[in-house]
Amino acid sequence: MIAKLQCVVLDCADALELARFYESLLGGVVNRPDPRWSLGDGWATLHTDTGLVLAFQRVEDHRPPRWPDPARPQQFHLDLGVADLEQAQEQVLKLGATPLDLGGDKRSWRIYADPAGHPFCLVRD
Repeated sequence: MIAKLQCVVLDCADALELARFYESLLGGVVNRPDPRWSLGDGWATLHTDTGLVLAFQRVEDHRPPRWPDPARPQQFHLDLGVADLEQAQEQVLKLGATPLDLGGDKRSWRIYADPAGHPFCLVRD
């Protein structure tokens, strides 16, 4: 095992509005303090009672998915918690991941694409 699933992140036009929708649907707490994520205008979280965390990321000019239209596909990414970013990066690259944004040394996450092109983040625990 290289990583632990931390949360599923959904793109949207209004992060807090979508977090509140899912709070009404699933229960839980919107924007509970958590050292893994910074909260702000463009980012919200929902910690559910089952332990699942959903995160919501505001995207400029968000175009909602239109099922099953491939021109407007589903939009989400996984945040995967790792103890050692360097070691985890080496492992996911060997598995066929493509680096998308490795950021700087001080940033606590890096962005990759899986072999099918879906983005995911490795996030330092």
